[in-house]
Amino acid sequence: MTERASIKDVAALAGVSFKTVSRVVNGVDTVLPELRERVEAAVQTLNYVPNSAARSLKSGSGNTIGIIVDSIDDVFFASLVSAVEDRALEHGLAVIVGSTGFDAQRERDQLALLAGQHVRGIILAPVGDHSDFLVPRRRTLPTVTIDRSIEGFDSVIVDDYGAAKRAVEKLVAGGHTRIALLGFDDRLQTAQLRRQAYLDVLADLGQEPDAALAPPVSHAADSVRPVVKKLLALRNPPTAFFVANARHATAVVSVLHEIDRTDVAMVSFGNFSLADAVSPSVTCIDQDPYRIGTLAFDRLVQRFDDPYLEPEQQIAPTTLVERLSHALPLPVQK
Repeated sequence: MTERASIKDVAALAGVSFKTVSRVVNGVDTVLPELRERVEAAVQTLNYVPNSAARSLKSGSGNTIGIIVDSIDDVFFASLVSAVEDRALEHGLAVIVGSTGFDAQRERDQLALLAGQHVRGIILAPVGDHSDFLVPRRRTLPTVTIDRSIEGFDSVIVDDYGAAKRAVEKLVAGGHTRIALLGFDDRLQTAQLRRQAYLDVLADLGQEPDAALAPPVSHAADSVRPVVKKLLALRNPPTAFFVANARHATAVVSVLHEIDRTDVAMVSFGNFSLADAVSPSVTCIDQDPYRIGTLAFDRLVQRFDDPYLEPEQQIAPTTLVERLSHALPLPVQK
């Protein structure tokens, strides 16, 4: 059996002190880029596993993982976090959950806090890129991204563009051409892809983009309520809504019932608990967040076993759950 490489072996191959090696593998930011590159190359060549990780495993410390999501009260992320917690318990791991509030700096702070608590790994729904923080810690702080991706890291996502295109095409098949997009947030990869699908379907119909039908909406669920009312008050209002996330879709359903406009067709990107209970029941793209959480956790465990795996992007399947809301007839013109 080959003897395991030591920190001194890495230092000798890289031509640096063992203290420099220690700083690199522990993610200290003050190491010169040239020295860092030499150490990382030596670590990979020797397949070196830091002794600090080994000590954590022996002592029982470090048996915690972190998960950072947009909001813990979001229906999508609530189910995803539940999956991670279930799988973690099976492996004897605890879970620390943090939220970003869609704020990149807050996300960076959460990452720093988790790194400081020596978690075994992180599952992250990224708002920002943060490669400068994550790359130096790639071997010692395994990270799997969910819902969105960061280049060079494992990710579990869905085909946002393809699923959104199917959703909008379903409305078009019902005769709708005045379709509004609700829930667009240009900070997020997912929202950008869903918006592009929406625009491409309308372009296929020969329609020019109408900014009035795709207004910006903040991430808070209730922020969409006045927007719905304003859209329906237009001289030429939309006859259908494509709602880009389940968080906003729940509020859209609520306001449509409040103002007695359940005649407006709708498809939601994301299923939610009352989607099949309201009338008309809501047609949804089901992302199966529980499965996404399970896939992300399993990939993180693989990284614990082999920190030198090549980054992998997994695309979880989606399902168009056809209920009634997409098939509502066009309103009679007055």
